[in-house]
Amino acid sequence: MDLYPLYLTIKVSFTATVFTVAFGFILAWVMAKREFFGKAVLDIVIMQPLVIPPTVLGYYLLGAFGRSSFLGRFLEDAFGLQIVFTWKGAVIASFISSLPLFVKPARAALEGVGSELEDAARLLGKTELQVIKDITLPLAWRGIVAGAVMAFARATGEFGATLMVAGNIPALTQTLPIAIYDAVQAGDAQTANVLVGVITLFSFIVLYIAGRFTKGRF
Repeated sequence: MDLYPLYLTIKVSFTATVFTVAFGFILAWVMAKREFFGKAVLDIVIMQPLVIPPTVLGYYLLGAFGRSSFLGRFLEDAFGLQIVFTWKGAVIASFISSLPLFVKPARAALEGVGSELEDAARLLGKTELQVIKDITLPLAWRGIVAGAVMAFARATGEFGATLMVAGNIPALTQTLPIAIYDAVQAGDAQTANVLVGVITLFSFIVLYIAGRFTKGRF
């Protein structure tokens, strides 16, 4: 059995999760700690990948990063970076799809940190970064980790947007969910059953770990 889809899925999911946690933490902190005009609209935009069809998300990404788009041409001309029909496209699709699953629990965890403690640290001369490092993160880390685990699981199972943006190119952009689709289309039930079993077991383990973190049992 070709193990490349499994390798690529892990590679794409890990890379996407790194971006999700880095960018998502900023979004979660802003949403939890700041009030500003348009906050409700931004919240809706962040949550959109949870409700719109994955193919619609993929279509938007194609429009944004395709060679005919300004951004796509700029990235290719300036950096030689091609997004569409590469594993990088799969990373972007997984990143956008998994972002709300990180932001939601991370925001809830950050909102649960009492502002009194943070304000006291500021009065003692702590900078905002020091407040986050010394006060906020130690108190909110469980929710943040749970969000990261959920984001990784979502990135692992991403299919529709990835198929639209990265395509189905064996040994190049074929992730595990796409390989399952291919096996079913080809009538290869044995391969499909093995791959489905792998991703189902993995999803169960991830949800179990996320649940343990959320309930404070780790």
